[in-house]
Amino acid sequence: MDASSRPAVVIDNGTGFTKMGFAGNVEPCFIIPTVVAVNDSLSNQSKSTNKGNWLAQHTAGVMADLDFYIGEEALSRSRASTNYNLSYPIHNGQVENWDAMERFWQQCIFNYLRCDPEDHYFLLTESPLTAPENREYAGEIMFETFNIPGLYIAVQPVLALAAGYTTTKCEMTGVVVDVGDGATHVVPVADGYVIGSSIKSIPITGKDVTCFVQKLLKERGEFIPPEDSFEVVRKIKETYCYTCSDIVKEFNKHDREPSKFIKHWTGVKSKSGATYTCDIGYERFMGPEIFFSPEIYGSDFTTPLPAVIDKCIQSSPIDTRRALYKNIVLSGGSTMFKDFHRRLQRDLKKIVDTRVRAASSRLGPDVKSQPIEVNVANHPIQKYAVWFGGSVLASTAEFYTACHTKAEYEEYGASICRTNPVFKGMY
Repeated sequence: MDASSRPAVVIDNGTGFTKMGFAGNVEPCFIIPTVVAVNDSLSNQSKSTNKGNWLAQHTAGVMADLDFYIGEEALSRSRASTNYNLSYPIHNGQVENWDAMERFWQQCIFNYLRCDPEDHYFLLTESPLTAPENREYAGEIMFETFNIPGLYIAVQPVLALAAGYTTTKCEMTGVVVDVGDGATHVVPVADGYVIGSSIKSIPITGKDVTCFVQKLLKERGEFIPPEDSFEVVRKIKETYCYTCSDIVKEFNKHDREPSKFIKHWTGVKSKSGATYTCDIGYERFMGPEIFFSPEIYGSDFTTPLPAVIDKCIQSSPIDTRRALYKNIVLSGGSTMFKDFHRRLQRDLKKIVDTRVRAASSRLGPDVKSQPIEVNVANHPIQKYAVWFGGSVLASTAEFYTACHTKAEYEEYGASICRTNPVFKGMY
C-alpha cells in the first residue's frame, strides 16, 4: 500500500505542549507536555566505566539511550526518582536540544501514535522566524533516523489561519495572534505567505500568566505546597481565569459580592497525601489582564497586545491592511480565556476609530473616510488550531505533491527542507 494513500502524521511541537495525530481527524490523538526525562545515572556510568571494560561501557551507553520518558510520564518519573533529569527541548518556540527532540519524536511515533514512520508522510510545524538551519536539522532526523517517505514543515500561523475559517471558503489573508506557553507572536499572512518584516513578538506568554497568578496568591497568603505550586496554579488558571472588560468595575464587583466571585480550590499534597484548600479571588481576572495592561506585571514591556497588533498591521503593505483588520485569528491555549476575543476586538477597534477620526478632522468635511471593519475570530478549537489546520491541509491531495520526498533528500541533501511551498488546498 502506497504511503500517499495512508493518512499523514501531523505533529505540532509547542514550547509547553505537543499535539499529535493523523490528518483528517478533528482533534489530536494526544496532547502531552513537551518534556523528556533522561536517566543521568546510566549516562554518567557509561562515561565513568573503566575504559578497559568496553562491554560494560557499551551496555551502559545503550541503556542510557533507551531509558527515557516523555510527557506526563517524564514528569511523574522525575518526581519519583532523583536519577531522572528533565529536559525541555523547545524554548520560546525554538528547538534548542536536538538530541532530546529526536528522542521525543521517537516516543511520539512508536509509543503514542504506534505507527511505522516509513508508511506515512509527515507534517511538522515551526514557529515564525525560525532559522533555515533548524529545518535542515528536522529534515535530517526525519529522513535519516525514521526513514519517512515525505516531509512538509509548515509555519504555525499559516496553519492557524487555515483552521480559523468560518465558511466553506478558507480566507488565507489575516493576522494570527498566537499566544502559547513560551512564545507570543503576531503574524500577518497574505494569501498564505507570511509577511516576515511585519511579525511582532512580545515577551508575555501563558507561562507569565501562571507566574503572575502564583505571585498574587503567594502575596495574599494562600497556601499551596511549593513542590506542586506551578502545576496547581496552571490548573487554577485554566479552570477559573477570565478576561474582564474593566478592571476597576471588576474589583468593585468582587468587593460587593465576594461569595459569588471567590472560588475554592481543593488539592492533595503530592508528598503527604493530605488535602488543602485555597481561595481564588482577584487572581481570576488579574492573570489575563497582563496582556492588556502589561505594566501591572513588570516594567520591561508595557505595550498592550491590541497596540502590538495595530503596529503589526500598520507596518504591513497598505493594500492588505483592511483585509488583515477584518480577519484576526486567535491561536494557542492562552487565548482560551472567557471573553478574551471580545476585549481584544473592543480595544483594537478603539485604536483604529481614534486614528480614523483624527484623519477625518485633518482632511476636513469634503473627504469622507471609509470605516474600517475590525473582527477577531473566535472558535472552539483555537487551543489546537495549528494542529487542526495541519490536519485539514494534510488531508488534501495537493499536500503529497508539496512534500519533500526521501528521493529528493537523497539526491539534494537536507537543504531542500529550507523552503516549503505554500499550497492552498482549501481554496
